[in-house]
Amino acid sequence: MLKTIILAGTMTIAAPVLAQTAPQAAPAAQTAPQTSVDPATTVPPAGVDSAASVEAAPAQTAEAAPADGAQVAQAVDTQFGTYDKNADGKLSRAEFSEWMVALKTASDPSTKAASAETKKWVGAAFAQADTDKNKSLDKTEVTGFLAQS
Repeated sequence: MLKTIILAGTMTIAAPVLAQTAPQAAPAAQTAPQTSVDPATTVPPAGVDSAASVEAAPAQTAEAAPADGAQVAQAVDTQFGTYDKNADGKLSRAEFSEWMVALKTASDPSTKAASAETKKWVGAAFAQADTDKNKSLDKTEVTGFLAQS
């Protein structure tokens, strides 16, 4: 009887710790891209109480896994043309600035493009990305810069 009480007491104390440590899935085992879903905007299936489904959904608080070089290259390939306004295959400082502000705003909605801090950050990013110092960035330079960030 005493062993049972000690075991139950130990499990009561250890349960919160065990609940906090979830096993990490191996990144290579993932076959589909992970998407973040906002439970507040998700429509539950018919017959399911929407309030219960929002409460039952786990919070998405984990940091996003860093992208590998192939993912960065793919993102640059798909988005480069959007920001290359004059279609010359290179990004000027202004074109690069627009892209970086868009990326920063996506991660921090309080980002102000006109603020001195943001301009300083973009200027430093452009200088770091412009490895050949020709005052413009090609896809290779942008990919290299974003892959190291």
